[in-house]
Amino acid sequence: MSQAHKGRVLVIAGSDSGGGAGIQADIKTITALGGYAATAITAVTVQNTLGVTGVHPIPLDVIAAQARAVLDDIGADAIKTGMLGDAAVVETVAQALDYAAGVPAVVDPVMVAKGGAPLLAEAAIGAVKGLMIPRATLLTPNAPEAAALTGLVVETTDDLRRAGEALLSLGAQAVLMKGGHVAGERVVDVLMTSAGETTFEGERIETRHTHGTGCTLASACAAGLAKGLTLEEAVAQAWNYVHEAMLRAPGFGAGHGPLDHGWTLRT
Repeated sequence: MSQAHKGRVLVIAGSDSGGGAGIQADIKTITALGGYAATAITAVTVQNTLGVTGVHPIPLDVIAAQARAVLDDIGADAIKTGMLGDAAVVETVAQALDYAAGVPAVVDPVMVAKGGAPLLAEAAIGAVKGLMIPRATLLTPNAPEAAALTGLVVETTDDLRRAGEALLSLGAQAVLMKGGHVAGERVVDVLMTSAGETTFEGERIETRHTHGTGCTLASACAAGLAKGLTLEEAVAQAWNYVHEAMLRAPGFGAGHGPLDHGWTLRT
C-alpha cells in the first residue's frame, strides 16, 4: 500500500438510514477533517432519531470483499471499525485487519444504539475481547461498553481508569475511556496507554442531540491518525470537533438528534 497520500480511512461499520451515526456519520466526519473515507458496510439498519426498527446483515463474504477491494487499490492510512453485529462478523473483520497489517485500527466497540436497540449479540462480546481488542491501536468504549467488556462496575472516572487498565491488559495499545455516561456536571474522557494518561474535560452539554457521538469521535480519531497526527493530537482534535458539532446540532428529528458534522466547512 502506497503511503504517498495521507488521510485515507477505511471504515468497517453499519449504515444508519437517518444519517446521524454509523457509516454516514463516519464519512461526514472524515471528510470534514480533511481525510478520505472508504467503506465496508457490515449491516444496513432501518433507523432515525427515534430508534432502530430493523437490521439487515450484509453477507460475510461481501464484507470481506469490500474491505479487500479498498485495501488492494486505494489503500488505507487508518481503519475504523464500528457496528459488527455478531461473532462471525467480528471474525471476518479481524481477518481484514490482519490483511491490512501495519495500518492503525481505531476500534469502537458498538454494542447499543442511542435509542437502546442492541447492535452486538451478547454471544459476540467474547469475540470482541479476543479478536478486536488485541488488534486495536485505539479502543473507544463508553462506560456501559467498558463494563460489558471487563465485568467491572463503571460508574465513576476512577472506575473508567480501572476498566481502562483491564482493557490495556487484554491487548489494546491505547484506550479512550469515554465519560459521557458518568454522572457529573463535567464530562471527563481518559486516554490511557502503557506510558500514562491524558484527560480531556469539558462542561456537560445538556442536549438531546447526541446521536452518533461515539461513531463520530472514533472516526475523527482515525482521521487524525490517518493524516499522521500523534495519538494525543488525534484524540485532542477529535474531542474538540465532536464538542463543537454537538453545540451546533441542527435540531433534526423528534428523538436523539444528529450532530452538525459539517461545521468545519462553514468556519
